[in-house]
Formats: sequence, C-alpha cells, structure tokens
Amino acid sequence: MSVSPPQTPTQDLRVEWPEYYRLVEALALKIHESGYAFNSLLCLARGGLRVGDVISRIFERPLGVLTVSSYRDEEGRQRGELRIAAAISSIEGEPRGRVLLVDDLADSGVTLAAVVEHLRQRFGAIDELRTAVIWLKGCSQVRPDYFVSYLPDSPWIHQPFEVYDHLRPEQLAQRLQAEGVNRR
Repeated sequence: MSVSPPQTPTQDLRVEWPEYYRLVEALALKIHESGYAFNSLLCLARGGLRVGDVISRIFERPLGVLTVSSYRDEEGRQRGELRIAAAISSIEGEPRGRVLLVDDLADSGVTLAAVVEHLRQRFGAIDELRTAVIWLKGCSQVRPDYFVSYLPDSPWIHQPFEVYDHLRPEQLAQRLQAEGVNRR
C-alpha cells in the first residue's frame, strides 16, 4: 500500500516523555474507537516495546514481543539488513485470530511490510492482522492501519529513551552520584 513518494527529511523532531506518552495514549484511543477487538497483541522490539506495553495495559491483553533489527550504523540512522527473530516471546503462544502489531513508527515501511509478510506466512492461525504506529513518515511505502502523527517531511525522530543509547554504567553512576541519588 503506497502512501506517497519519498521525501527528503527537513529538520529533526525531538520528543520528550510527556508528549511521547500522550501520543501512545492517542494511538490506543484510535484503536479503541475503531472497534477492532484483537485477540493477540504483538510489538516490535526495540522501538515498539513501550508502545506495546502501554497498549497491553490499557486493553488488558498480554503482550508478545518480536525482535527485529535493521538500523545499526551511523548512530542508528543507516538501514542495514533486516533481521527478524526466529521466535516470538509470549505467554499466549503463537499469534492467532485478530492480531494487532505495534511499533513506534513507519519510516520507510520496509520493516513493517516484511514483518507483516513474515507473520502471515509463518502463522496460519492469524485471521486478520492490523498495524499501529505513533508516527507515519511521508517516505513510508506502507500505510499502517492506525497512526497518530503523519510527518510528510519525514524528519528524523529523536525519542526520549534514546538518551540511553550512549549512556554507559560509569556515566550513569557519576550522574546519579552528582544528583545525590542513594543507590544502596
């Protein structure tokens, strides 16, 4: 499903925790208002973990996790080979029935399209599969079923948890000590 031709990113979008969670809540509400009653909830790790966790809690559904990886080089901005984990971590077993697949964003759409195809081929008990993300970029070649924010200029998104990408234990210890946090 094509959305629009690729755009050149303009400026970066920086998102802090309060806005991030407001967007996840807005996504949950869109899903609810659509009437989609999903049996299985699956998130893509790492970016979709927080989205999946919140939606899991709001809808009172167990969360399955599928790990995928494609961004690795140049501070995570360069797409590499897409790798999809061999197994899904879930207390409910394999996805079945009506499945909701959540992630943080549809950038190029390559990951979302590949995972949807992977799930449909591998799990015959899936009757219906819908996708949900916070952000849909204009350069995406896939349009998720649910999204909160459409970004026609396809900016690079800096999410609040990315601060941990370069924070090492020694730096964390120094910061917490400087803040007077008792770690014992």
